[in-house]
Amino acid sequence: MPAGPLETAAVGLVAGVLSGAFGVGGGVITTPAIRLLLGYSDLVAVGTPLPVIVPTAIAGAWSYTRRGFVDTRAGIAIGLIGAPTSVAGAWLTSYFGGKVVLLVTAVLIAYMAVDTFLQAMRGPATRQAPISDGHPRRGVALVAVGLLAGLYSGFLGLGGGFLVVPILSRWFGMDIKRAIGTSLTAVALLAIPGSIAHSALGHVDWGLAGLLALGVIPGALLGARLTQRASERWVGLAFAGLLLLTGIVLAASELGWL
Repeated sequence: MPAGPLETAAVGLVAGVLSGAFGVGGGVITTPAIRLLLGYSDLVAVGTPLPVIVPTAIAGAWSYTRRGFVDTRAGIAIGLIGAPTSVAGAWLTSYFGGKVVLLVTAVLIAYMAVDTFLQAMRGPATRQAPISDGHPRRGVALVAVGLLAGLYSGFLGLGGGFLVVPILSRWFGMDIKRAIGTSLTAVALLAIPGSIAHSALGHVDWGLAGLLALGVIPGALLGARLTQRASERWVGLAFAGLLLLTGIVLAASELGWL
């Protein structure tokens, strides 16, 4: 039986804090929580986080922008370019089925966790940044990131931030806080067409989304403030730990190990 309104709002609050802290839009938490803790079906767990992500990402992006931690042009470019592929990704969820989608989610989250951990341990002094500011192919690279992030946003219901943050840090040379703020800007745009598509497919429980939304905005503002005061190294390590734990728990659940 699905959980009650207080439990649902609490999940929204936690998702909001982690979204603001790590730029992942909140879906990385709400997708497994809707499935594992709140007791909803797999496709509802994939589709419902997207409309909740929109206010979460806007609140977080606003907080980071105020403190100069956002590459606004890059964030908007990724979001607008990825909008069409987010619709395609949403359609693919019905073709492949919810179980496959959630297993893919778990694998990708775990991979990004390992990559982010290694980047945080190496530190900014040794970080490779082949597409930093001024690179002649930076525009083409942003297009590629937008298309990929949009596809995964719609397909996995995660907003795309868990993919965008490590890419901006590793390949574009952004420090982790700037990557998080820029990711939230992109995620706010990516989640809108994906939300519409998943709603049309019947994957969004709007009552559930409303309850989750009660906690996400204050949570996102709090999470952003916490990250902005922390060191880059600890933010990177915490982000990696969050992703790894989520990926392991989600995969174990879908494989019947929990």
